[in-house]
Amino acid sequence: MIRLRRYVVAGLLVWLPVGATILVFTLLLDLADRVLLLLPEAFRPEVLLGFRIPGLGAILALIVLIVTGTFVANLVGRRMVNLYESLLGRIPLVRSVYSAVKNFAEIVFSDTGSSFKKVLLIEYPRKGLYSIAFQTSEDPEEVEFRTGVKLVTVFLPTTPNPTSGFMLFVPRDHIRELEMSVEEALKMIISLGVVVPPWHSAHPEGDAAPAEQTASIPG
Repeated sequence: MIRLRRYVVAGLLVWLPVGATILVFTLLLDLADRVLLLLPEAFRPEVLLGFRIPGLGAILALIVLIVTGTFVANLVGRRMVNLYESLLGRIPLVRSVYSAVKNFAEIVFSDTGSSFKKVLLIEYPRKGLYSIAFQTSEDPEEVEFRTGVKLVTVFLPTTPNPTSGFMLFVPRDHIRELEMSVEEALKMIISLGVVVPPWHSAHPEGDAAPAEQTASIPG
């Protein structure tokens, strides 16, 4: 029975990641294929060809993104974007949602910012307990003025769902930047800490912090 259990576990380790990967990509392709619903029914591939081609919606979405990006990169496109943004800015509820989503997208997809580019270690929820967080911004001016402390804005994700979490203002001298990438940190969070990224520091003794150096974050 012990040997049989070992064989079953070995089989699961082979097929479970494969099945989960196929399931995720199947769901993503089905979601992308919904873009085809924007086409008139007479021009949809399943009507013209008589059968459905999985992933064709993703190709169409990519083409639309490239064409749109090429168009708005020139002067005429930018003026049209500014025009419809000014129109949306006059609608109270739509203005709030649109501006929030646009600002978030610009921060996440921009290569120049520091948002979600650094993995941090903070002492939370109390002294002696540590959590992984992502830096989202630096120097929140009004909060720093009110507290008199240099702060860093971080996002503390929950596990195993990293899309939810807490936004915290952490004193700059209470954080430690980790060498692991954002992708490695997300894998560790989603796996409940089971997947630990390998680490080989060139100066492990110099990088270690004394136990009393990091202060606790009130929580």
